[in-house]
Amino acid sequence: MSFPQAFVDPSSVAVVGASEDRAKWGYWLAAGALAGAGRRQVWLVNRRAAQILGRPCSPTVGDLPEAPDLVVLSVPPEHVRPVVRDALAKGCRAFLGITAGLGAEEAELASMLRRAGARMIGPNSLGLFNADTELLLAWGNFVPGSLAIVSQSGQLGSEIAGLGARAGLGVSRFCSVGNQLDVGAADVLETLVADEHTTTVALYLESFADGARIVSALRALRRAGKHVLVLATGASEGSRRLARSHTGSMTSALDVVDAACRAAGALRVATPRELVDAARVLDATAPPDGRRVAVISDSGGQGGIAADLAAAQGLRAEVFTDRLQAALRAMLPAAAAVSNPVDLAGAGEADLQVYARVAESVAASGEVDSIVLSGYLGCYGEDSPSLVDAESAVIDRLGRLHRTGAGHVPLIVHSMSASSPAVARLREHRVPVFDTIDAALGALDHATRLGGRPRPAPAAERTATAVPAAEPNGAAVPEPGYWAARAYLTALGIAMPEARRVTDAAGFAEACASLRPPLVLKAGWIEHKSEHRAVRTGLGPDTAAAAFREMYERLGPGEYVVEEQDTRPGVVEMLIGARRDRDFGPTVAVGHGGVHAELWRDVSVELAPVDRHMAAGMLDRLRSRRLLDGWRGQPAVDVEALIDAVVAVSEAIATGTGVADIEVNPIRVGPGGALAVDALVVSRSAREAEPEAEPESASAAAPEVEPEAATEGSPEAAPEVTGVNGHRETTEKQEKTSEHVH
Repeated sequence: MSFPQAFVDPSSVAVVGASEDRAKWGYWLAAGALAGAGRRQVWLVNRRAAQILGRPCSPTVGDLPEAPDLVVLSVPPEHVRPVVRDALAKGCRAFLGITAGLGAEEAELASMLRRAGARMIGPNSLGLFNADTELLLAWGNFVPGSLAIVSQSGQLGSEIAGLGARAGLGVSRFCSVGNQLDVGAADVLETLVADEHTTTVALYLESFADGARIVSALRALRRAGKHVLVLATGASEGSRRLARSHTGSMTSALDVVDAACRAAGALRVATPRELVDAARVLDATAPPDGRRVAVISDSGGQGGIAADLAAAQGLRAEVFTDRLQAALRAMLPAAAAVSNPVDLAGAGEADLQVYARVAESVAASGEVDSIVLSGYLGCYGEDSPSLVDAESAVIDRLGRLHRTGAGHVPLIVHSMSASSPAVARLREHRVPVFDTIDAALGALDHATRLGGRPRPAPAAERTATAVPAAEPNGAAVPEPGYWAARAYLTALGIAMPEARRVTDAAGFAEACASLRPPLVLKAGWIEHKSEHRAVRTGLGPDTAAAAFREMYERLGPGEYVVEEQDTRPGVVEMLIGARRDRDFGPTVAVGHGGVHAELWRDVSVELAPVDRHMAAGMLDRLRSRRLLDGWRGQPAVDVEALIDAVVAVSEAIATGTGVADIEVNPIRVGPGGALAVDALVVSRSAREAEPEAEPESASAAAPEVEPEAATEGSPEAAPEVTGVNGHRETTEKQEKTSEHVH
C-alpha cells in the first residue's frame, strides 16, 4: 500500500487521549497538533473532558463532524483496538500509534488495518514532526533544519534531535517508527528522497526486516544527493542461529549492516554524538574529494596530536611540496613548522590574520582535500576583549574561504572554546567547529567516507526473497556431504585436489593406487570432522590401509573421500564464505582461514554478488592482506585466483535457487594458484529444517566451531597430529580428556 499523505501533511488531525496534564502524552500531542491549527483542522478527543487547552473536546472519534485524515492514539492499550475499530467505521485510514504494550493485541490490530486498507505508524511510536508542514505530534519541540531522523527507538531519535539543536543543527522531519506493525522504516525513507528540505538522513534501527528494500531506499536517497548516517545495534546477531560454518560464527549483524551501507553509499556510525558531528559537517559543506588533510595549529603539541589522530582515522597529512613550504615559510617565523602539520609558532599573537593567510595558501595549493585548524582561535576575544574585532575579522575571512575557497577544500575548526562569540560567529558562517580535536577529525573522517558513490546496483534490484531462475554454471544443489560439496565447487570453477569416493576397503585400496601420496582420508558425511576424528592426513603406502580400517570400524559405513594432500610450499590459507542473511539476502565473506581463523577474526563482508574490483577491495580491508603479497621472505601468491574464487562463490549464493550457506575453508593460495581443500555447502531446505537458536546477549561470544584446517606447528594444533593440507586428527590424549580443539 502507498504511504498516506496524512503522515506528511494531513488535512485534519484527531488526538485521542488529549489531556491538559503536562506530564501526560496527551498534553504534548494536543499542544503540538494545535500549533499547526492554522494549516489544518484539529480535533481533541477525551471521554471525560468537555474542553482541553481551551478547545472543545469530543467523547469519541465517532462524534466528530467528519473523518479525520490522521488519528493519533494515546490511550491505554486495552482501548486501542476499540478506538481503531470506531475510527475505521468513521472512514479514517491513517493512524499514529503512541500507545505501547499491546502484546498479543498487535496481531489482530494489524489484521484490522489490512482488511480496511488503512496504515499505521507505531504502535510504541514517539511521534512525528515535519517542519515544512507545521506538523508536530511528539513529546517536546524541535528546531527546524535539514536533518531527517527515522528511528525505531523514539527516545534515541529525540536524543539525536536534542544533540543537533545544541550544535546548531535542526530537524526537517522526525518519524519514530516504533514497532513497525505496518509502516516500516523503508516506507518513510522512500518519502524523503524527494523532500527538498532534507539534506542528511539519520537512521536508527534495531532490526532490518525488509533489508533489501531499505538498501534500495538508501540508494535512492544517495542518488538524490542526500547523505545517510546509520546507527544500529546487534553485534551478536550472528549468534542468533547455530553457526554451521566458521564464517557464520565470525561475523555479526553489524558486519552485514556495514556491507549494506557500503552498497548503498551510506555510513554506519557508533553513537548519536558521532552521527550529529558528521551531520554538522555534511550540513555545512560537501564531503571532501579525498583523504589528504592539512593540519594547521598554533601549538606544536596540538598539531602533533591532530596529525596522529588523523593517521589513525586513515586521513593522510602528507608532506607539502617544496613550493608550498617556501610560501608558508615566507609568512611565518623561522621557528615555524611548514611541512604538515603546520605550527604557526606564535605568529597568531603577532597578527591574527596569519590564520587566514596560511589556510588560503594551503587551500589554493591543490595539495589537500580538507583543512583542520586546531588550537586557540576562538579564544582570543574571549580572553582579551580588545582582540574581539581582530578575531572577528579573521573569522569572517575564514568563512569566505569555507564558502568559496579554491578547489572546494572544506575547513574544519577545533577551538579550545566551546561557546565564545568567535565560535558563534564561525557557526554563522557555517564553518563546522568542535571543542575537541578527536570530534573534529572523527566528523571529517565520516564526511570523507561519504564522499564516494554507492556501488552500482545489480541489473535487477536485489530482494531478500527473490528466487533466482537457476543454479550458476550448471552447479546442482548438492546433496549433504563433502563429495557433493566438491562437485558443486568444481562446477563453479574452483580447483580442488584430485580425489576418489570410496565405501569399502577394496575401493579405498584402488583409490590409493591411483592417487599421488601423501593422502588425506575424510568421512565425507561428517561436517565437523576433527570433533569425531573423521579426518587423517599424511597417509602413505604403509599407513593408509590401517587408517581406513580404524576409521571405518569406529564410524561405520558411509561415503569416505580420499584425496591428494596439498604439499605446495609458500601457501596462505584463506576462507571464503557465503550465506543468505535473513534481512539483507545473499552475502559473501573472505578472510584469513585455517586453524587461525577464529584467532584472527579477520573477515570482510559484502552483499552478493561482487565483481572483481569489489572482491579485491574486500581483500585490501583485511589485516592479513600483506601475507598475500609475500611476508618475511615468502613468495607473493596468486591473488587473482583468490579473487576469481570469491566472485564465483558470491555469484553462486546470489543466483542459486537452493543453497543457503557455502564455505570454503581453507582455500590454500600459493604462487601457482588457489586450491580449496575443505568445503561445506548447506541447502536452503536443510537450513530451514533447523531449529533457530535463542538470541544471545551482546556480550556473549559467538559459538565456536572447529576449523577443519590447521597448519603444522601452530599453537592451537600443538596437542594434535597436524598435516600440511590443513587437516588435523585428534590424539588419543584428547579423546580421553574430551579436550577438542575448536
